[in-house]
Amino acid sequence: MEKKFEVLPEHIAIIMDGNGRWAKNRGLKRTEGHKVGAKVFEEICEYCAEIGVKYVTFYAFSTENWKRSKLEVTAIMNLFRGYLDRMQERVLENEQAGYRIRFLGAREGMPKDIVSRMDDVERRSADKTRININIAVNYGSRDEIVHGVRDIVREIQNGKISADDITEELISSHLYTAGQPDPDLIIRPSGEYRLSNYLMWQAAYSEIYIDDVLWPDYTPADLDRAIAEYAKRNRRFGGV
Repeated sequence: MEKKFEVLPEHIAIIMDGNGRWAKNRGLKRTEGHKVGAKVFEEICEYCAEIGVKYVTFYAFSTENWKRSKLEVTAIMNLFRGYLDRMQERVLENEQAGYRIRFLGAREGMPKDIVSRMDDVERRSADKTRININIAVNYGSRDEIVHGVRDIVREIQNGKISADDITEELISSHLYTAGQPDPDLIIRPSGEYRLSNYLMWQAAYSEIYIDDVLWPDYTPADLDRAIAEYAKRNRRFGGV
């Protein structure tokens, strides 16, 4: 494919927001918005791979989303099961697509059958290099940091490291995104101006782009617009 962008973020993170409002605006159940949003997720994955993005991270289900109605949570989990089943069934197609898929978030508290599917999809795609797709499920940034700190404390208690060994790099290596670059660009559709407990450590120098489009209406053209805006930003990382 001909190079489309002169400046392309290596890592894009997206908060998939607005499914419920999209459905409400159309007099539909919130679950219908999640169904359409799930299709958009797959379309944007494919588009990111086409244009050469190396890492894309989607915020799919937060640690706080368990507070939603049982009906909505069940519907989201079933959509997730369907996605994982398709990934397991399309082995040859996935080989050709070159997607490496990883899931960010706590496995504890997730339905066991879903965790088993997640493990299988991660294992099958572990050697792929075209694009890295992260799906944040049962994810909260504060929870992620707590998990990382606990791991570091255990290493200190076991004599593997000392407190003086703790650096920003060490902390990053104990987060779910270990070994991956921080997001260059964080996109939030739906017009909300907050991170909502998403990648707060990793977002220290990320460019943030807010879009009024609700996620089920999101298109590659909307992503193009966000990337074009990103290209105009002067990323100084604290310098002059």
